Amino acid sequence: MLGFLQRLARVLDRPLFPWKKLIIGFSVAQYIFEGFLGLRQYRVLCQTKPPTVLQHEVSQEVFDKSQAYGRAKAKFGALNGLYGQIQNFAFYHFDVLPKLWSWSGDLLLRFAPVRFTGEISQSIVFILAFIVIHQVVSLPSSIYQTFVLEEKFGFNKQTPKLFVTDMIKSNLLAVVLAPPILSGFLSIIKKTGSQFFYYLFLFGAGLQVFMITIYPVAILPLFNKLSPLEEGKLKTDVEDLAKKLKFPLHELNVIDGSKRSAHSNAYFFGLPWKKHIVIYDTLIEKSEREEVVAVLAHELGHWSLGHTTKLFGISQAHFFYIFALFSVFINNNSLYADFGFANQHPIIVGFLLFSDILSPLDNVIKLLMNILSRKFEFEADAFANNLGYNSELASSLIKLQIQNLSTMDADWMFASYHFSHPILAERLKALNWQPTEKVAKADDKAASKGEDVDVATTTGRDEL
Repeated sequence: MLGFLQRLARVLDRPLFPWKKLIIGFSVAQYIFEGFLGLRQYRVLCQTKPPTVLQHEVSQEVFDKSQAYGRAKAKFGALNGLYGQIQNFAFYHFDVLPKLWSWSGDLLLRFAPVRFTGEISQSIVFILAFIVIHQVVSLPSSIYQTFVLEEKFGFNKQTPKLFVTDMIKSNLLAVVLAPPILSGFLSIIKKTGSQFFYYLFLFGAGLQVFMITIYPVAILPLFNKLSPLEEGKLKTDVEDLAKKLKFPLHELNVIDGSKRSAHSNAYFFGLPWKKHIVIYDTLIEKSEREEVVAVLAHELGHWSLGHTTKLFGISQAHFFYIFALFSVFINNNSLYADFGFANQHPIIVGFLLFSDILSPLDNVIKLLMNILSRKFEFEADAFANNLGYNSELASSLIKLQIQNLSTMDADWMFASYHFSHPILAERLKALNWQPTEKVAKADDKAASKGEDVDVATTTGRDEL
């Protein structure tokens, strides 16, 4: 493998190779392709009647508001994507990367002791400055999405004070975590030669385990309050379910998600022998006890069927191939030169540029991962169904769909590329659900009036 990568590196390191044009071209092509998919989905969002399977459950008023919400998000996504393209072009056209790298070095020479003026220290300052710049230029989009778009449809719970506080905490967290992580990353590359990707792979796996360990005790409490689920039938039912499935439940907590959003969720995380289940307070408030248990039966289905282990294994393989391919570009003179680094080859800059080059391949992997994720979701639904939670799971999915004003239907190409979960109609069909009586009358009425409602979302953890 090492010999193949070395030969590939020689092929790609050609003088005057137009790397900058290639990366900008990739970015523009991706934007155009995603815009094409967005137009296909927008046509679906202009439909005036809900899918047949949902006509019994969803009133015309709720469907109309759901479609309006979807169109508003689609328009925002298109404009935000264009704004991102302008940012990328400006970064490259005005040589922001070499200027920022030079500024980072000058800052260290002026204020830091001599032993902190090497590449690693300069890379840390560079990355922290890069994070701040990115956050500043993306701030208008974040403010609009939170306080205009989400506010308009009744989902936002954040105050400006909480918004600013979260941003400050995130930056402080980056200041604390970035230096040791970057130091380890760069030191491994510098000290292990051409085979650094093997060691980076081990470093990344160890870092993941470390972050999983400290997350519930050092990171999560900075943003949310976790409280033990109070004694009662819900707690007993969840603990009995965990015991039945031999799930290594360590803590069962409620999170105060309602202080930021009306979105609701449930998920678990932790080491293989020590798991934490977290339920949003909004989910408990707006769902029946049996429905909450059904949601958790779906979640524990992911664990019982080995989905979490498989995804972890895939993520490790993904990291390995990223680090291995990076070894092809790390000493690519033409790549650095085309971006204004003729005399210096900062490793961290090379990694950022390599990430942009890798974007098209990562989009293919994203598509494949979405296909696998949807397969896993059907399997987890079937698992909950086999445990006897058919009607409870179906009713919870319907309620969350209405409360969320989620997209009722989707273009197949758009869904394949963007959705990690099947749409509701597909999940109900797989559950062989047959409507009897309307299961979400109260939520349907609240949603049609535009009141604050709960939402099931996907955040990348093991969740519904």
